[in-house]
Amino acid sequence: MRKNRFWIEVITLCAGVAFGLAFALALVGAVVVAFGQSAEPPQSAAQTDLLQTVAQVAPPDRQQTYVGMVTCSRCFAKHSAKIGGTATDCARSCIRDGANFTFVNGDRTYLLEGDPAELKRVAGQRVQIVGALNGGTITVASVAAGT
Repeated sequence: MRKNRFWIEVITLCAGVAFGLAFALALVGAVVVAFGQSAEPPQSAAQTDLLQTVAQVAPPDRQQTYVGMVTCSRCFAKHSAKIGGTATDCARSCIRDGANFTFVNGDRTYLLEGDPAELKRVAGQRVQIVGALNGGTITVASVAAGT
């Protein structure tokens, strides 16, 4: 009887260790997926619509000055080298194909609302924008290139 009890304890210990390792691995995987997905920009129309809905619900802020890059909602600050052009060419091409104007400031990304001709003029460039932030959208009052 004593010999059988030893093996039961060994099996129980091994099962407990295996369960603990599986739980730790699942926890690490969940954290990696959660942080990996939140760092990625929205790629689908549904995600963009969700950002716009949140922007409409949030109360607007006063006008502020933002410094960053005007780009498109498809590429953000990671423009494709496949087209063989500059960041400006890529952003204008994506905008022409239906992407939205976005503003990248460090690790933050905002949708832009404003004069499309003015935004297209500074697409792919570092700019200084004066506008009101409303959720995830900046309503552009003025934009100056090259800052």
